[in-house]
Amino acid sequence: MINVLFVCLGNICRSPLAEGVFRALVAQQGLTEKIKCDSAGTHGYHIGALPDRRARRVAADYGIQLTHTARKLSSDDFANFDYIVAMDESNLEHIQTQSYRSTGFYPEEGRIFTYRNFDHQADESGVPDPYYEDIAAFENVYQIVTRCGEQFLEYLIKEHKLA
Repeated sequence: MINVLFVCLGNICRSPLAEGVFRALVAQQGLTEKIKCDSAGTHGYHIGALPDRRARRVAADYGIQLTHTARKLSSDDFANFDYIVAMDESNLEHIQTQSYRSTGFYPEEGRIFTYRNFDHQADESGVPDPYYEDIAAFENVYQIVTRCGEQFLEYLIKEHKLA
C-alpha cells in the first residue's frame, strides 16, 4: 500500500481538493487497493471543519464530494505516509521542520516535495492559496491539482510498477 498525504496551511482549501481529486484519479485507474491518501494542515486553525464551501462547490461541479474534516499534521504522519506533498514552499518548510522536531531527521530525498513539481504548466512553485479569493481562484486550484495529480499518479505507477 502506498500512502500519500497532501498538506497545506489550514487543511480546508488546497489539500482537501488535492486529496479529493487524487482519490478520484486513483479510482479511475482501479488502484484504490494500492494507493490511499489523506490531507492535513501545517496549522490547526480549522481542526474538525469540513473543506471550505467554495472548494466543495468546485469539486462537486466535477463529481467529487469532499467530506474530509480538517486536521493538523502530526508526528505519526512521518511514519504512516510514504509521500508527503506540500502545496507550497512555506508548507514544505513547515513539514521539514516538524519532521526534524518529531524524528530528529529531515525527510529523505524524494519523499517530501511541492505538488507543482508535477505540473508541466507551472510558472510558480506553489499551488496558490484561494482562501481570500473568489470561486474562480478555487476553480484555478482545482485545475492545478488535477494536472499535478495526473502526473503524480503516473509517476507512482512507474516508480512502484503498479501497471
